[in-house]
Amino acid sequence: MTSEHGGDPWQTFWRGRRLAMRGRCPRCGDGALFASRFRLAKSCDACGLVYRREEGAQTGSMYLCAAVTEVFAALLCVLVFVSTSWSAWTSIAVSLPIVLLFSFWFLPKSMALWVAVEFASDVANREPWTRP
Repeated sequence: MTSEHGGDPWQTFWRGRRLAMRGRCPRCGDGALFASRFRLAKSCDACGLVYRREEGAQTGSMYLCAAVTEVFAALLCVLVFVSTSWSAWTSIAVSLPIVLLFSFWFLPKSMALWVAVEFASDVANREPWTRP
């Protein structure tokens, strides 16, 4: 199956992911994805693609951010446990701010990735609003 964007849906996803991770529209690559650091723009100012078409459209990005942050926290706990002889309280005092900073850093990335996932699935389903 091919898409209107040249190639199969996986190519569309990888191209859209690459553009979205740069903060650009996954369809045209020209418009900004974010209005501010933690807020998606309503739509692309260049091609008009709507990023949030419905309430709860970014729920998947919250789950993605939570899951990746939990894996990061688990790996950090193992690293601290294996490489230090700190007490539990010292380990928590050092690790908690690192995990929180990682979460704040990763949230916009998960939002961008989720927009790319939704766009690629809509292209694969031939939704009318994905056409340029």
